[in-house]
Amino acid sequence: MKALRILCLIFLPLIAAASQPANAATAAEINREVNATLRSFVDQNRSARELGRKAAGFLVFPSVIKAGIGLGGEYGEGVLVIKGNPAGYYNLVSASFGFQLGVQSRSVIIMFMTEKALAEFRNAGSWKFGVDASVALITVGAGGAIDTNTTTRPIIAFVLDPQGLMYNLSLEGSRISRIRR
Repeated sequence: MKALRILCLIFLPLIAAASQPANAATAAEINREVNATLRSFVDQNRSARELGRKAAGFLVFPSVIKAGIGLGGEYGEGVLVIKGNPAGYYNLVSASFGFQLGVQSRSVIIMFMTEKALAEFRNAGSWKFGVDASVALITVGAGGAIDTNTTTRPIIAFVLDPQGLMYNLSLEGSRISRIRR
């Protein structure tokens, strides 16, 4: 038990540091990363462009870093895009406890498919997955195609790793808050 306490005391500061950005990104840096993420998403998924055209707006987190050793956290910064223009900057934060070890980077794209869903998000001070809204996490079907059965929901989300869409991940408990850039 004493060894576990010592490990926690050693690794807790490392986890906390890993879940926070080393240097806050500027608006220009976030915009550049968001554009690269969206280009990659569209290149990997033929139906993504059409889906994006139908969306009232989308929130893109190009790099969400998750790290943990028993206790974990994740952090990422992104931008809300409406009609092709930045409409606000946000962060995504979560904490977790349980069996976990390592560091992972992923991108998150959240599409607001209705004006009502977009307005509710914009009017909220902060927003928590699973509490403030029901979000359909889109999975990949056969051949890497987007599962279109869930794309009719008001809010849909995609989680991508460097190779493309990731399977069976959860955003449950993650909080999104507006930031200044």
